[in-house]
Amino acid sequence: MTIEPAFQRRREIGAASARSLLLTVLGEFVLPAGKPVWTSAFLDALGLLNVEEKAVRQALARSASEGWLETERHGRRTAWQLTPTGRRLLSEGAERIYGFGTPMTTWDGQWLVVLASVPESNRKLRHLLRTRLAWSGLGNLSPGVWVTPHPERESEVREVLTEAAVAESATIFTGRLGDLDEARRVAGQAWDLSEIERAYEEFLDEVGTLRPGDDRATFSAQVRLVQEWRRFPFLDPGLPPDLLPAGWSGARAVTSFRTHHDGWHQAADRHWQTLTRT
Repeated sequence: MTIEPAFQRRREIGAASARSLLLTVLGEFVLPAGKPVWTSAFLDALGLLNVEEKAVRQALARSASEGWLETERHGRRTAWQLTPTGRRLLSEGAERIYGFGTPMTTWDGQWLVVLASVPESNRKLRHLLRTRLAWSGLGNLSPGVWVTPHPERESEVREVLTEAAVAESATIFTGRLGDLDEARRVAGQAWDLSEIERAYEEFLDEVGTLRPGDDRATFSAQVRLVQEWRRFPFLDPGLPPDLLPAGWSGARAVTSFRTHHDGWHQAADRHWQTLTRT
């Protein structure tokens, strides 16, 4: 898997769309609290991240139209709350994001291999298949051939194939791919590990520049931290240590994320509570 050009150069950690930042705030603060939130709170929260009011309102409207949010009118004021679908999707995302990075303690050498393809003429379906399989941690070994050293994800993969309408024509099997050298060669072919490691190194550098001094700044730093970390479950397939380069920087990045997230959580949540009380 090749990383998109945005990951091939240094970039500001908070460079993200209003919609993406809104989803980060929803998952980090709104989902755990389980309460409706005034429009003004979102405007203030995303305003700290340099998102303009118009863009915030558009992101809220888009989230509602896609079934993530619903509104409650209180006179001239509007409160937003997660729909059951929104809670489910954010909960699934939170589980993947915050649980990501736990190393595999053992690996028996088994791979899950998926043979599935979509005609080039159906670009939308091809994109869906590629992005969903990548999110599930599969790498593209060759056209129509996907692999992962996580055979336990078979049921998840089958759901993806059904959603992409290729379940009946796809083939799934598990097995070994030669010796360890062969397995490493396959991993290097299915994923661009050097680019993934470069993204981790940029994450470490950029997070190291965040030194919030009060609750307000800590809230902003926490959102930026989670916003950047959200990308890695898609980029990094979570390979067994035996298949990773020596000194893999992903391990240091996991420690950095968890240390900062735990250390900033209380102050960030305190500022969020301040915003939502108005």
